[in-house]
Amino acid sequence: MNGRHAVLVGLCGRSGAGKGYVASLFSLFGIPSVDTDAVYRTLTAPSQSLSPCMKALRDRFGDGIVCPDNSLNRPALRALVFGGDGTALNDLNAISHRFILLETERIADALAERGADVVLIDAPVLYESGFDKKCARVVCVTAPEDVSIRRITERDGLSPADAKRRLDAQMSNEELRARADYAVENDGSPAIFDRVARCAAELLKLRKGAGGKG
Repeated sequence: MNGRHAVLVGLCGRSGAGKGYVASLFSLFGIPSVDTDAVYRTLTAPSQSLSPCMKALRDRFGDGIVCPDNSLNRPALRALVFGGDGTALNDLNAISHRFILLETERIADALAERGADVVLIDAPVLYESGFDKKCARVVCVTAPEDVSIRRITERDGLSPADAKRRLDAQMSNEELRARADYAVENDGSPAIFDRVARCAAELLKLRKGAGGKG
């Protein structure tokens, strides 16, 4: 798309940080977001014909990962990806991230055409996927570990021990803060609204052409 473009801002955070809620608060200040997890679900959803993303996944992993409705057979793909030496997982990430990024940029451009100056890219693996290189700035959402564990157990039905293991496998809050340009603490207190308001005001100062960081 050659029309109006928005400044892209990455939004990252550990499991249980409450990124979705924080993104919804940013929208109150005129900053919409694109959820890359939702984008991937759309790219691999049932359809009359295979999407380009599904074709690429089938070519790499075989017909067994395609359901009769042309959607992704997630259990079959998981069995192929997580039972090997990591090569399959690397291939899955390379394929999926490529299509997710293309669709995310298309959606962001559409939001820009409707007037958005800044668009948040809500990506759980922002740095691992390389999406951060497309972003002019990065905002990380953090939360105290006990708060994150409580949210994970309530949301996903995991035990506290399993929730902690999930967090231990992810980047720490300290590393996220060090790599990001802005940090928003989402500890569940009413102060979250003011924190987002201050960050949104800074982001809205950004101008088109700020460029990526890579």
